[in-house]
Amino acid sequence: MPEGHTIHRLANDYATGFLGTSPHVTSPQGKFSDAAELLDGAELTHTEAHGKHLFLGFRDTDWVHIHLGLFGKVAFGDAPAPPPTDTVRLRLANNTSYVDLRGPTTCALITDTEKNAIHARLGPDPLREDADPQAAYRRIARSRTTIAALLMDQKVIAGVGNVYRAEVLFRHGIDPYRPGRDVTAAEWDAIWSDLVELMHEGVRNNRIDTVRPEHAPEAMGRPPRVDDHGGEVYVYRRATLPCHICTGEIRTADLAARNLFWCPTCQQR
Repeated sequence: MPEGHTIHRLANDYATGFLGTSPHVTSPQGKFSDAAELLDGAELTHTEAHGKHLFLGFRDTDWVHIHLGLFGKVAFGDAPAPPPTDTVRLRLANNTSYVDLRGPTTCALITDTEKNAIHARLGPDPLREDADPQAAYRRIARSRTTIAALLMDQKVIAGVGNVYRAEVLFRHGIDPYRPGRDVTAAEWDAIWSDLVELMHEGVRNNRIDTVRPEHAPEAMGRPPRVDDHGGEVYVYRRATLPCHICTGEIRTADLAARNLFWCPTCQQR
C-alpha cells in the first residue's frame, strides 16, 4: 500500500495537470459512471491529501474521495489520451493531459460533510500544515500498545506506513515493542520532526531514502541497495543482513499482520 508521501505527490500531480481546468470525466469501467457524468466538464478547484486519502475537489462543493488500497494505480500521460481499457475506474482528460485511476479500494463522490468526517477520524499527517503532533502524542502517551503498532494506526498518525515506521524507530534507537506510554515527549518530538523531514523528501524525490549521509553506500564503500522499494534504508526488508551501524543481524517478525524490521542491538528496550 502506498505511503503518505506518494498520495501527497499524486495530489500535486493532479494539480499540475488539471487544476483550474474543466476536464472530461469518464469511468470506462462503469463503476463510477453516474458520478463521472455529474462531474464531466466541471472545474477542478482543489487537490488535497490526508494520510493515504486523496481528494479531488470540483466546483468547490463536490469531492472525489480516492483510497488506492493495495492494488490502486494512477497513471498520467500527455494528450491525446489513448482509448481507455475497461479497467480504468476514473479518467480525467483535457487538452494537454490525461490521468487514469485503476483498482482503487475507494473512488466515491462525497460532500463536504462526508469529507470532514474522514478528516476527523484520521490522525495528524506530517505532510499537512494543519497537523498537530501533540494530538498524536496524547493518544500514544496513554497507550499500552507498542509504538510500532501505534505508528501504523491511521487514527493516531496518518500517512506512515511500514517503511517509515521501521526506519524512524531505528533512526531514534527505539525498540519497536516499547509501549507507547513509555515513549517520552522529547522522543516523540524527535520522531515527529524526523517524519516531517523524511516524508517531505519522499514527496520531492518520489522514493524513500532514510540513511544519513555518513551511512550512504559511497561513504561506507558498500554496494547500493537492490530492491523493488528503491531507496537506501537501515532495516526495512533487510532481515538477516548486517546492520549498517553495529553489523549485527537485522531481525523481522510479524506485528499486526505486517512485517516488522529492526536491529536488536541498536534498538534496545
